[in-house]
Amino acid sequence: MQLSAPLRLFTIFSVIALLMPSSPAVAQTPLAVPEGVTFTRDIEFSNVDGQHLQVNLAQPQGAGKFPAVVCIHGGGFRAGKREGYDKLCLRLAQNGYVALTVTYRLAPAYPFPAAVQDCKAAVRWLRANAAKYNVDPDAIGVTGGSAGGHLAQFLGVTSGVAEFEGEGNLGQSSRVSCVVNYYGPSDFTKSYEKSVDAKDVLPLFFGGDLSTKWREHIVGSPLNWVTPSAAPSLVVHGTEDKFVAYEQAGWMVDRLKSCAIEAELLTLEGAGHGFKGAELEKADAALLAFFNKHLKPSK
Repeated sequence: MQLSAPLRLFTIFSVIALLMPSSPAVAQTPLAVPEGVTFTRDIEFSNVDGQHLQVNLAQPQGAGKFPAVVCIHGGGFRAGKREGYDKLCLRLAQNGYVALTVTYRLAPAYPFPAAVQDCKAAVRWLRANAAKYNVDPDAIGVTGGSAGGHLAQFLGVTSGVAEFEGEGNLGQSSRVSCVVNYYGPSDFTKSYEKSVDAKDVLPLFFGGDLSTKWREHIVGSPLNWVTPSAAPSLVVHGTEDKFVAYEQAGWMVDRLKSCAIEAELLTLEGAGHGFKGAELEKADAALLAFFNKHLKPSK
C-alpha cells in the first residue's frame, strides 16, 4: 500500500524526531554541585597534535592537602566523554577528594598507546598543579570503567615505562597509588573469544587484529606488565558481562597477587557490562572504601 504525500512527510519527520538527541533544555540541564564543593570544567592539561585535552575537576572547599582520584571514561577506546564521570567526581569531592575526569585521544585516529599517554599526562599535570588544587601528590588514585578500566589498570602497572609516558610535565611522575577497575579487560589476546564486540573495537585500537597486530595486543594487555611495583587494585566485574568476560578480572587479580600486590575482586553475580541500581551502589561503596583505605590511611 502506497502512503499519501502528507502521510509520507509525517512518517519521515516522526522518524527524524525519534533519531534526534534530547531537546536542548534537557541536554543542557545544569549539573547540581553540592554545597562545599567547587566544580571547574574544561581545564586544558595537554595539547598533543593540536588536540586540546581537558579535564573537569571537583574539589572540596577549604585548605589542606586532599587525596585525588583520576576518572577515565569508557567507550571502546573510540567513543565516550569525560562528562560521564562528572557525578562521580562530585561524590568523591563530597568525601574529601579532589577528583577529575579526563578526555583522551580516541581510536582509530589515535591508536594505542595514545590513550595511555594522555591519561599519564593527566596524572603528571595534576602533580604539577598539586599546590594550586590542594592535592596531596603522594596520594593519587585512578578509576575507570570498561576501556577506562583498562586504562586505569594499565597506569597501575606501568609506572616509569618510558614508551607510555607521552608528553607534558615530564619532570613529574605518572605513578598512581591505587586502582579501581570496573570491568576492564586484562588480556586482549583472549578478548576475541568471549566478547560480542572485540572484533569491531580492538582492530581500531591496535591498528589490526591478532593476525596482523599480535605484538600490540600483548603489549597493550595490563596482565603482561604486572611486577612487584604495581599499584594495589580493586577489580569489580559482573558474571554476565558479554563485552568483557568475567574471567578477565580473575586473571588480573591472580597475577597481581602472584607478585605480592594487594588485589581484590568484587564479583557481582548476574551483572552485565555497566552497573545500575543496587549493583552500582555496591560497586561505588567498594570503590570509596578502597580509596579511603589507600589514600587516607590515617582515617
